[in-house]
Amino acid sequence: MKELERDLGLPSVLAISIGAMIGSGIFILPALALEIAGPAVIFAYALAGVLVIPAALSKSEMATAMPEAGGTYIYIERGMGPLLGTIAGVGTWFSLSFKGALALVGGVPYLLLLVDLPLKPVALSLAAVLILVNLFGAKQTGRLQVVIVVVMLAALGWFAAGSAPSVQSANYADFFADGFGGLFAATGLVFVSYAGVTKVASVAEEVEDPGKNIPLGILGSLVFTTVLYVAIVAVLVGVTDPGTVAGSRTPMADAADAALGWAGWIAVILAAMLALISTANAGILSSSRYPFAMSRDKLAPPSLATVSDRFGTPATSITLTGAVLLVLIAFVPILDIAKLASAFQIMVFAMINVAVVAFREGSVEYEPEFTSPLYPWMQIFGTVTGLLLLTQMGPIAYGGSIVIVVASVLWFMIYVRPRVSREGAATDAIRRQVGREALTDVETSIDEDRHEVLVALTKPGDDDRERALVSLAGDLVREDGGRVVAVRFQEIPDQAPLTDDATIQSSSDLSFETRMERLSEELDVDIEADEIVSHDTKHAITNFADHRGMDTIVAEHEPLRLRSRLLGDPIDWVVRHAPCDVLLVDNLGYDRPERVVLAGERGPYAPLAVNVGEAVAAANGGDISLWYPETDERSSKHSQTMADYQSELSELLTVPVRVESIRTDGGELRRPDLLVRRGPDDRVRNTLFDDRPSVPSPGCTTITVYPHRSRRPPLHRRLLERLTF
Repeated sequence: MKELERDLGLPSVLAISIGAMIGSGIFILPALALEIAGPAVIFAYALAGVLVIPAALSKSEMATAMPEAGGTYIYIERGMGPLLGTIAGVGTWFSLSFKGALALVGGVPYLLLLVDLPLKPVALSLAAVLILVNLFGAKQTGRLQVVIVVVMLAALGWFAAGSAPSVQSANYADFFADGFGGLFAATGLVFVSYAGVTKVASVAEEVEDPGKNIPLGILGSLVFTTVLYVAIVAVLVGVTDPGTVAGSRTPMADAADAALGWAGWIAVILAAMLALISTANAGILSSSRYPFAMSRDKLAPPSLATVSDRFGTPATSITLTGAVLLVLIAFVPILDIAKLASAFQIMVFAMINVAVVAFREGSVEYEPEFTSPLYPWMQIFGTVTGLLLLTQMGPIAYGGSIVIVVASVLWFMIYVRPRVSREGAATDAIRRQVGREALTDVETSIDEDRHEVLVALTKPGDDDRERALVSLAGDLVREDGGRVVAVRFQEIPDQAPLTDDATIQSSSDLSFETRMERLSEELDVDIEADEIVSHDTKHAITNFADHRGMDTIVAEHEPLRLRSRLLGDPIDWVVRHAPCDVLLVDNLGYDRPERVVLAGERGPYAPLAVNVGEAVAAANGGDISLWYPETDERSSKHSQTMADYQSELSELLTVPVRVESIRTDGGELRRPDLLVRRGPDDRVRNTLFDDRPSVPSPGCTTITVYPHRSRRPPLHRRLLERLTF
């Protein structure tokens, strides 16, 4: 595929970045911000510039590691995966298109001060010219930006210097009259004035010496523009009577007329036109690279990745972006949409900071030439403050952002997902962190002693099944010198009295107590036997376990008879209300199991499952096999992280361990003697709407473990386990 030519030097980089910022931020927004915060709008511009620094540093770092066309999309897609990359790419593409349209529509009122022309036809004509300029090549675009920015800055400099003597200190009275609420609201509004600071990263593939020019261009333009904004807004407030420019469509022209007269008025009008045209020009240049980059990653149709042989530019992508721009100017109330796009831009800046953390903590190759200082506190600060500023944008902005996000998700589900299976660095970083936390839990659980295990026998006498459950419990407590408490529970109707002569039937001629005594000698474990008759078995089990302070309950799954389906499985009720861990057994016999399997399903192996599996294997001189489902959709990073996790888990165990990847679409498996798996989490299952087993039926006794709620990971970690493993 044809590559883009690197022909943008540092002057062009600075010009693109400064030109992308100095537009609506100084010629349109001050009038709106004055209505919100009064003179404190000066401080709002300074504060907004400071709050942009984390995103500027983060984007500078990622741009030097990945100097590719696409900017924000590339970094978020590589760092956080195709889904969030799609959202960022689509949202930022529209956001920049909206801002370009706003710049043109906002610039025309300044022109109308000189000539009587219809607004929309003029804006459409200017847009068409800029689209053609971008089609001719990035070098021509960069040179045009240099000329525009030099002329514009000269006019603005004259305005600031020439108007300064006319500043009236009385205009700054009651500086914080609207309080911090007004200040922060104004900061949220003018924050978008700096959104263009990182636009140059979207053409990083065309920048000469990106490791040096990109950070210098981004950070240099941010410092310069912040100082310029504060100076000009301070002069604007100082030379105009309080409230006279609030809400004006041409606030800078009004201020120049008051301080400099006719000549200054003309100069500011020309500067406004140049600034807003340069903003629109930079917007077309950078926004057109988003569909170009998304197409190369199969997130958009391949036609958008074509590069013109004649001009060396992504002609199809520029044409599509230009068409969207023209439609917005002609038919859409652009000020409202620009506010929505600005809110999304703040959210994208927060995502940029998170993406840096994902790259640094993940396992992907990441070698930036420039690194952000104060990592990760700078990124945390930028993320938190960005989200706080987003709250200042109002409900309409939230609604628009939701629409963009939902539309992007639908596009991902319909078009992208069937074509792309890769994942971002954040997913792998989260997976590794979740795995480390799970290993810590395993290490803690291994050191815990199991003193008493309750075997709750709830089915009519079947000596073999009874023996299997008690033998399992004996293996769990033997190493710790603990005790098995075997209790037979019988439930009788509410009308029947609870009497001492009630008996529980058995298929054996021996009494239950006698059988337990013989098993105690045979298994070399302390077994206490008891029989309880009650009106409610499930409450009797939990009450007994609570009263005796049991560590674990072992019981069989109840068959789902009609009563169970209507009223609930009583053993499942025990799981939810037990004062301790619960092991539910699908009992197919238990005869000194030597090959014990731990089944990993949608998450790391449960610490309780590991503890139980190791105890059984150790008691019977066996080994443990780690099963985990293998699918074609799993990335190489996922497989490597899983292998590392299983290797570290193996080192924690005292019994031999082997790792076996199993295919979920069939295949021969060596039949284990016992399988131990985690139980389904209702809260996570209900959230994800899918809890189908990913490990095939092993054809042997299966233990499903349910740790007590105090030992379960928090909900957010359980969700991350399901989503990343």
